[in-house]
Amino acid sequence: MSTPVPESRNASSTMHTSPMEAGRQRQGRLWSNLKEVCDLLHIPTAMSVNSEELLFQHVQFKTGQRVHTIGQAFDTLYIVNSGFLKTVLIDEFGNEQVLSFPMKGDMLGVDGIHTRHYASEAVALSDCDLILLPFKKLTALGRVHTELENLMYGVMSRELVREQSMIGMLGALSAEARVARFLVSLADRFAAMGYSSKLFNLRMTRHEIGSYLGLTLETVSRTLSAFNEIGLITVDQRTIGIKDAEALKTLRRLPPSRSRTKSPAKPKSDLAPSGDALATTI
Repeated sequence: MSTPVPESRNASSTMHTSPMEAGRQRQGRLWSNLKEVCDLLHIPTAMSVNSEELLFQHVQFKTGQRVHTIGQAFDTLYIVNSGFLKTVLIDEFGNEQVLSFPMKGDMLGVDGIHTRHYASEAVALSDCDLILLPFKKLTALGRVHTELENLMYGVMSRELVREQSMIGMLGALSAEARVARFLVSLADRFAAMGYSSKLFNLRMTRHEIGSYLGLTLETVSRTLSAFNEIGLITVDQRTIGIKDAEALKTLRRLPPSRSRTKSPAKPKSDLAPSGDALATTI
């Protein structure tokens, strides 16, 4: 469960906050103004809104903590400021189906808008810092500032497009291609956050990757080992090194095991590149 959601501060309350207190809040990453939130979401700041009039609280979650649960009353959207999470569906037997791996700049909780109850569960895969967007406050702002409302709709649409891309990938690609596109997508996301796209740690387990991609744990492990064998990646427990991103982007199927080689030059002609294969995002 998340901590109680405070109301965003209005212009008058912000004016009564001492400069020292406001500075400490920002330096401690406890509050963000509207411009900072828009920058995090990669959208322009709504010109009709005074950015300094609104402050949004941050809340921290430890690894393994639940941000929200299935059926919990919906009142808040969450923006990932740092850290990694997973969203899951849970069936009557307790089995998880991973829906997404949100990270910096992603929005959580959109699935709660329709029924006013969250339809999925969000769990921290690492220590996380999330920004709270009280939905009532957001809708009230949208009625006054339609520009801001349209920008937020754009963010929600972006999340929906990602899910649709995922569904399309699962239906069109082989198991090996799914894992390859997943690694490429993850590398691209790390690059967008300012981290290395060539060497990174997987925050999710191979079982969770398999659940997300519609594959078994064994298939994910076997595919990663095969990619390592033919020189497309290096694998050291959860540390992945990308050696040939272009081959991963266009891979359709692995060559037969007897024809594999550690030389990165030969697999490029053996990996049957596909011109219409699309990289997906997570």
